[in-house]
Parts: sequence; structure tokens; C-alpha cells
Amino acid sequence: MAVAVTERFLGCSIRNVLDVGCGEGRWRSELRRLRPRLGYLGVEPSGYAVERFGRRRNLVRGGFGDLPDLDLGGPFDLVVCADVLHYVDDRELVAGTRALAGLVGGAAYLEVLTSAEPIEGDRRGLRLRPPARYERLFRAAGLTGVGCHLWLAADMADLPAALERRR
Repeated sequence: MAVAVTERFLGCSIRNVLDVGCGEGRWRSELRRLRPRLGYLGVEPSGYAVERFGRRRNLVRGGFGDLPDLDLGGPFDLVVCADVLHYVDDRELVAGTRALAGLVGGAAYLEVLTSAEPIEGDRRGLRLRPPARYERLFRAAGLTGVGCHLWLAADMADLPAALERRR
């Protein structure tokens, strides 16, 4: 879905993806199945994951809060940041979101748990914030929400129809 929606707004196939908080780079294989020539770069704070899979899966070491200091190139057609933001502190969240928005050339898939979700199980380390907090932060960074956790780059804000835009 993230690929299809991004391509709809870009008007072409995605060429490159940045995956922030990528773990072992599991999104890479599915993205490459869909787009075999796709360029993939993963950013992961775990030394283990980068040491073990970095060379083979194109992973570099860094966390969300490190984004302002990493030279990642870009822009990227699709930026993925799934299951990460609800674990970072407020300072990292603000700085990392600004930097992430600057790397988005098409869309960002920002999957995040909020205080409005019913959560069962382990809550250790979770920083559940209100949905409005994320919406304000993403908008302040220049992103335009189009639903399903997808946010368009600043220069694409006029592309979605009025009913597609997240209010």
C-alpha cells in the first residue's frame, strides 16, 4: 500500500527507499520483490543488526535522533519509519522528524502507536503521545497527511484532493 500510494502521487515507480529504524532490514526483501531495481538504505541503532546484515542489506548505524547528523543523501521517494516513533524521547522526536522530512522526496510511511490505541501486552519503553501531537509535529515539518500513515513531502502538498488530505 505504501508503495502504491507513493507511486500514485509521484506519477512513476519508486526508485529508492530510506528505512529508519529498519532492524535487520526486513522491509528490503518485500520492497525488492515489488521493485527489483529499487535502491534501499536502512538506518538502525543496533550494532548487532548493522554488523550482521549491514553490508548485505545496505544498513548503516544510527537512530532516529541521529538523522540530523547522518549523511544519507536523498531525497528518497519513500521513507519508512515503522514502529519507531513511540519509543523515542521528545527531543529526538522533534529533531529527527525535521531531518526525516528533509529526506522525503515523495512520501513517508510513519506508522506509530498513540495514546488513542488500545494496547495489550508489553508497554515497556512506549511513549504514547496523543495523535494530535504527531499531526502537529509532522505538519510543522512540512508533511501533508493522506491517510494510512502516509505523509507527502512539502513540495507535493497541493497534489492530494481536498478529501484525501488529513485534517
